[in-house]
Amino acid sequence: MADHFLTLDSLGPTGVREILDLSHRFKREPDRHRGALAGGRVGMIFDKPSTRTRVSLEDAAWALGMLPIVLRPDELQLGHGETVADTARVLSRYLSALTIRTFAHARVEELAAHATIPIINALTDEHHPCQALADVMTLEEVFGDLRGRRIAFVGDGNNVAHSLIQAAGSLGFTLVVATPEGYRPDAAIVAAAREHASASGGAVEVVGDPRVAVAGADAVYTDVWASMGKEHEREERRRVFAGYTVDAAMMAAAGPGAIFLHCLPAHRGDEVTDEVIDGPGSRVWDQAENRVYTEQALLYALITGDRLGARLG
Repeated sequence: MADHFLTLDSLGPTGVREILDLSHRFKREPDRHRGALAGGRVGMIFDKPSTRTRVSLEDAAWALGMLPIVLRPDELQLGHGETVADTARVLSRYLSALTIRTFAHARVEELAAHATIPIINALTDEHHPCQALADVMTLEEVFGDLRGRRIAFVGDGNNVAHSLIQAAGSLGFTLVVATPEGYRPDAAIVAAAREHASASGGAVEVVGDPRVAVAGADAVYTDVWASMGKEHEREERRRVFAGYTVDAAMMAAAGPGAIFLHCLPAHRGDEVTDEVIDGPGSRVWDQAENRVYTEQALLYALITGDRLGARLG
């Protein structure tokens, strides 16, 4: 039975730590793992457009010696000419792993239920676990051990927020999510993360006032107010999220030396101002780069089962 990466919780706290350690190692020693999966093939299904996810996954695959095969919805019969289950069975005969960026999380779960190769969730409407790994890697590069750190997430309680909530539960930091009523993160995801946090020393809080969230924070994170598929709500969301823009005044309310994070793409002037995203505290470009190393680590660990990198020497 293949290991899959459908949410951050799929790895468990120990697995998250192992993948992060491997990611840091891949970044420090880029030549040590070149060609480690030579001859492998990774399929990449994109039901949603992508810049960072597509390029970082192709970059990661090439560094490992794999052939990345991009599959667009108009090139597949997935879910309309052929069942999801049959597609999973067939692609398992061709590929070493399969990544998918899609809408419904249930589609990823169905692929995983029938595949005999690792399935990697490259984004769904409910979760963005690949992004969360890069986020946490970036935070660790700045702060080291995250236990006791306070991270503020300001904006929509979306897929990015859900994966960060799970990260807080696993890694022992405090995540304070500030959202308007009606845009809160899924209560079940929050409750499960709080249970995990009781063992890790972390905490998850959900508030309405963004300035409560950022007060004393080590990092302030935001995302677009209208995710893909919700662009028609953009004007309404601009009205609802008035006061949630991360600007210089909001960053000044955070702790000394606080950094700014954003998964990108950014709608400048909506959720963040130019002076913040382009400012000295911004680490958004490091986040984007770190997608490559975390995805290398995921592909290597899930395909080989070697989460500690022992085979790399």
